[in-house]
Amino acid sequence: MAYFDLTGQTAIVTGAATGIGEAIARRLAGAGATVVVADLDIEGGQQVAASLPHNAFALAVDITSAESVNKAVEEVLTRTGRIDVLVNNAGIGGKAAPLWEQTLEDWNRIININMTGIFNFCKGVVSHMRTRGYGRIVSIASIAGKEGNPNMTGYSATKAAVIGFTKSLAKEVATEGICVNAVSPAVVRTKILDQLTPQQVDYMTQKIPMRRTGTPEEIAAVVHFLASPDCSFVTGQTYDASGGRATY
Repeated sequence: MAYFDLTGQTAIVTGAATGIGEAIARRLAGAGATVVVADLDIEGGQQVAASLPHNAFALAVDITSAESVNKAVEEVLTRTGRIDVLVNNAGIGGKAAPLWEQTLEDWNRIININMTGIFNFCKGVVSHMRTRGYGRIVSIASIAGKEGNPNMTGYSATKAAVIGFTKSLAKEVATEGICVNAVSPAVVRTKILDQLTPQQVDYMTQKIPMRRTGTPEEIAAVVHFLASPDCSFVTGQTYDASGGRATY
């Protein structure tokens, strides 16, 4: 018996052209899923999709636009007839600076991408999942959403919002075969760290008991369970993937 098997399922992974999203896409495809690489970077997304099995394909999607998201969802349903898994991974770190050096533009940008993007995609797929009586939604939050990192007010606030949103939506669909969960990584070695200062990266790493950053593949392993049929009595939860760093 194969555990966490996704054969025949369709999984949308946002921000899957690189980093954690790419690792998740590869993991789910390896388990048998047809993966939709949803990313603004369509060229990068197409390169990833071309390297995956099970007829993976890429779609250019602006997650901040409900119209763009709904168009993508319609395209996926036309091509595969189903959406079993949604992984909300796309996000940004935002400007690394104290609050008094942040602008309203900085704030609105990170809210639109890290929070409204998840709202748009969840709303875009949930009706289909409810009709089928099955679905798995996994959103990537962050330990910063639990602790709050200095000079990252927007990022910390949006990741806290992802956790609250996850718990709320999970309760709304708890009796409909849909499980909604989140993963809160500590610092992971991806390109998003390029947006931060070395001091910020060191600050976060020193708070990890394992004294190292995580890898995208380690986060993908946690997401794999939450995206699978085996995750049948787990919903509304936030799984820390933090090398021992946790607050609650």
